[in-house]
Amino acid sequence: MNWHLFSAFLLITIVLFLTPGPIVTLIIATGARSGTRAALQTVAGASTGNALLLACIALGLSWILKASAEVFDALRWVGAAYLVWLGIQAWRHAGEQSEALAPAPHVHAWRGFVVAMTNPKSIAFFTAFLPQFIDPTLPVERQLLVMCAVSVTVGAFLDSGWAIAAGLGRAWFMKPKHNRLLGRLSGVVLIGGGIWLSLARRPG
Repeated sequence: MNWHLFSAFLLITIVLFLTPGPIVTLIIATGARSGTRAALQTVAGASTGNALLLACIALGLSWILKASAEVFDALRWVGAAYLVWLGIQAWRHAGEQSEALAPAPHVHAWRGFVVAMTNPKSIAFFTAFLPQFIDPTLPVERQLLVMCAVSVTVGAFLDSGWAIAAGLGRAWFMKPKHNRLLGRLSGVVLIGGGIWLSLARRPG
């Protein structure tokens, strides 16, 4: 692994999973209405969905790199711009509340899986995100495998934190001022990451 790139990848991945989105909103709503256990079941389903989604994306990216290094590099440029755009959106909409219905009993894990698999933002994000941290001088498949495994692990850990927090006291964690601060910090990191990546094109 290129540890310089991997450290940047890890930082932005943590920010991604800390930022409230469809999955986090679903987990919090489930925990607030049905308790911590139900929220953790939702996390298990969402983590399974994330793992499957990332595996499909990684296979596609590996094929693209083998087929055309030029197309892969163009994808990295588009991805850097997309990170900046996401950061701007996170800053603009910091503190806004989104709605999510808590799942019915006994289907928490399935709902989490479906939300993870059908979230277009996750698909677009990871397709643009993972290529930024590929070092073409190293085995591509191994890098993608490590990044996917780390993404799923980090996501499961942080989502579990949201689940426990929701079960213990959703009101404190979802206060507008806390949400606003988290959104703006996320925006700054994503914008900075996109700019840094656009200025740090790797050879290859």
